[in-house]
Amino acid sequence: MNLVVRLRRSFRALVVLLAGFCVASIAVSAYFLYSGYKQDMTLIETTAGAECADLKVLPYRAVELKTVKPIDTSNTEATVLLFVESQYSQLGQDIAAILEASRFPYHMVIAPGKGDIPPLTDRGHGKYILVIYENILKYVGMDAWNRELLEKYCVEYSVSIIAFHKATENSLPRTPLRGFPLTLVNNVAPRDCLVNPRSPLLRVTRAPRVQPGPLPGDAWAVFWYNHSTYQPVLLAQLQAEAAPPPSSRQPLHATVIQDLGLHDGIQRVLFGNNLDFWLHKLIFVDAVSFLSGQRLALSLDRYILVDIDDIFVGKEGTRMNVKDVKALLETQNLLRTQVANFTFNLGFSGKFYHTGTQEEDEGDDLLLRSAAAFWWFPHMWSHMQPHLFHNESSLVEQMALNKDFALISIFMTHLSNYGNDRLGSYTFVNLANFVQSWTNLKLQTLPPVQLARKYFELFPEQKDPLWQNPCDDKRHKDIWSREKTCDHLPKFLVIGPQKTGTTALYLFLLMHPSIISNLPSPGTFEEVQFFNGNNYHKGIDWYMDFFPTPSNITSDFLFEKSANYFHSEDAPKRAASLVPKAKLITILIDPSDRAYSWYQHQRSHEDPAALRFNFYEVITTGHRAPPDLKTLQRKCLVPGWYAVHLERWLTYFATSQLLIIDGQQLRSDPAAVMDEVQKFLGVTPHYSYSDALTFDPQKGFWCQLLEGGKTKCLGKSKGRKYPPMGPESRSFLSNYYRDHNVELSKLLHRLGQPLPAWLRQELQKVR
Repeated sequence: MNLVVRLRRSFRALVVLLAGFCVASIAVSAYFLYSGYKQDMTLIETTAGAECADLKVLPYRAVELKTVKPIDTSNTEATVLLFVESQYSQLGQDIAAILEASRFPYHMVIAPGKGDIPPLTDRGHGKYILVIYENILKYVGMDAWNRELLEKYCVEYSVSIIAFHKATENSLPRTPLRGFPLTLVNNVAPRDCLVNPRSPLLRVTRAPRVQPGPLPGDAWAVFWYNHSTYQPVLLAQLQAEAAPPPSSRQPLHATVIQDLGLHDGIQRVLFGNNLDFWLHKLIFVDAVSFLSGQRLALSLDRYILVDIDDIFVGKEGTRMNVKDVKALLETQNLLRTQVANFTFNLGFSGKFYHTGTQEEDEGDDLLLRSAAAFWWFPHMWSHMQPHLFHNESSLVEQMALNKDFALISIFMTHLSNYGNDRLGSYTFVNLANFVQSWTNLKLQTLPPVQLARKYFELFPEQKDPLWQNPCDDKRHKDIWSREKTCDHLPKFLVIGPQKTGTTALYLFLLMHPSIISNLPSPGTFEEVQFFNGNNYHKGIDWYMDFFPTPSNITSDFLFEKSANYFHSEDAPKRAASLVPKAKLITILIDPSDRAYSWYQHQRSHEDPAALRFNFYEVITTGHRAPPDLKTLQRKCLVPGWYAVHLERWLTYFATSQLLIIDGQQLRSDPAAVMDEVQKFLGVTPHYSYSDALTFDPQKGFWCQLLEGGKTKCLGKSKGRKYPPMGPESRSFLSNYYRDHNVELSKLLHRLGQPLPAWLRQELQKVR
């Protein structure tokens, strides 16, 4: 009995103890949740104490900054995956503009509702170094499958995420982010912002002081959190009407936060608005740099050159007088205190010297007496545009006049803002002050020619030109010769690959009354081979000279066929720049057959390596092989990496611009294929290939049926007979192309295209 009583008493004590523990736990949790949402903390460090004295709290609890896990992106391509709301969304365009200006490659995808994502890896290598979401809600709202795929990729390949949130009138006051200990407080109006000087993110951005005044707009969001993984980057107070109930002190709230990855192993930077605010742009650049492990980062050394164009040109009353010239010299000296050796670069047309008022002519004289203080570059003597000259001797005469006037000849790029309201001088002085105050950039300058050399030293890839269609930009068209036209550019390209039936397709296309090919090339016959090699550097005039003037620019279709475009690394980007609306046609056959056909083609053309080595030796040779043998092996094997090459083209062209032809069907039923081609191109009138083609049993392929029953067939070099491929070579190639064929099947499935018979047969061997 006593034992039972003691047990009851012990049980009551245990219940009381547990109840007390629960109450205490609830109290502690409530405190931390409240304090986490309030997010107050004494500011440990400031860089400008006097100016920050009234801002005494930072919205994070951790006294010590947590150690950030090192970012190792060595197993990824230095390409950004950018998810946008639409092709024309403003924030998406702003993000893309910064990436392009920084020359950072990116792949833009419209974020679907369920969160479907493109392939993230390629044979164990990450395709993207950083993921950016224009709308964070599209990220957190992904279905579980896709989100798990994305986040698993991020953890495995050390890939980070940047995301933006701009509140709308439909936003709830508070939006918890699914899967994160994080809440968005929407539609607030911040003011008096401050960059957190302890943020590990900062590189370009400095944190010198509070930026007083309201931030632009009122559709902001601030972040509330209760986890040490989050650290604020940009902080602001809330304007009175949006602030929480009055208290003894005014807390700061995070409008940009950095997730250190302590919660789930993924580092992130989240913005509570778009990029309209200038500090957001700076922090975004730093975020890209930091989260890419500095692989997407430019040097802090920046070079500037200020051209003042048309220094003597202008109406009376708007030109520079003596006071203006002196002010220009003073501004230059002031800028030299911030930019070593800063010098204005003055553009001139000598004919307009001394064509102003007396005061302005005296200003001209002072400019010339101070000529050594400036850099100079000439325009045309009479300020005419050079492209308007059709007589070379007149052009030379004009340039000689300017040279004789100047005694200086450096080359070219307006004046009233320096001689009238002096807005130009004001702008550049304050720009230099701003850069010095808010960034860690180091401004430098060089004379024009040295600066050009420095540019190509920093960006060597820019030495290779990228021709654009002059008619797509009115400014380009205006300075182009009036005798030129963009009607001499193709509407579609047959891109190859070689030995798949492209010549047959070329001849079938020419049978259509509205389809016109390029003129023959002396060295490469029917192929121009412009986008893939050195011909590209001959310029677009050289290229367009190959195409006749169409009689009807609407209904006539110019095209060219160059089969080695397909596997070229340069051709897709170059073609997309010059003819971005062009359609593309490619033919695919079994890559093993294509490789063997190329080998036999080279033997018939007496390629030394093809004559010395048999096919199996060519395709299996190692890295120590002679150079000519390795070259032949590469040309046999590499074009058969179909998925790799198609993905490269689809980086620059829409899927709707690409037609993939089954080479076996082209050989067996060309009329059906040509009907499909006509539909794809949208060419009229419809041409009946069924009535125009006939099969030649002796040749073994289809020929054009002419009047009187005669036929026009491919040349003697086509349909060449040679021994069948050996089983050893067939087995080797089937194994060699296995992974490539699997990737091709995935690509065709994604494009909604049927699998050709040869590919289905090869895939059966994989199982």
